[in-house]
Parts: sequence; C-alpha cells; structure tokens
Amino acid sequence: MPKNNFQTQDTQGIQGQTTSGSHRLNHPKKRSFRELDRRTQIAVVAAGIIELTLMIAALRDLRRRPARLVRGPKPLWAVVSCLNVLGSLSYFIFGRRKDPQN
Repeated sequence: MPKNNFQTQDTQGIQGQTTSGSHRLNHPKKRSFRELDRRTQIAVVAAGIIELTLMIAALRDLRRRPARLVRGPKPLWAVVSCLNVLGSLSYFIFGRRKDPQN
C-alpha cells in the first residue's frame, strides 16, 4: 500500500531518538557573552550604547517639549520610546510636531 503525503513520518530527534509526528528544530547552542568573539562583543556593546542614547534623548526631548508639539499622548510616547531603538526613532520621526514659532 503506497504512503500518502499526509502521513507523518518518523523523524530523527536531536540525539538520535525517533519521534513520531513531531518535528524538532536544530537550534544552535546558546552562547554566553564571553564565548562570543571580540568583534561581536564590541558590536553588541555598541548597539546597546546607541539604543540607550536614543532612548534617553527621546525621553529628554519628550519631557521638555510642550504637549501641543507632540502628536498623541506624551505618556504613550514615553512607553513606546522605552521599547527598543525603533520606538525611539519612531518618536523622533512621527511623534514630534514642528514649532510654528521657529
């Protein structure tokens, strides 16, 4: 009797165990920061510094800017700015209004 394509076949697990119907992904082993090569360590630290600097700049600008020059509620932009680098960038791109007096 021929196998149809909808039947699950036995697959080999990570340690050679046979598993039926479940597909295991071979994820690479997680490495600690110390196990990374020097160039990768520097890149991770630099990315963290850039993200932290953008977040502080966004929160500082948000605190000093009058509410009329912010699109949307200031507390919402504060939360968005703390999420990640995209949150801070989105505040600078979309959250600020230009001051008509300048």
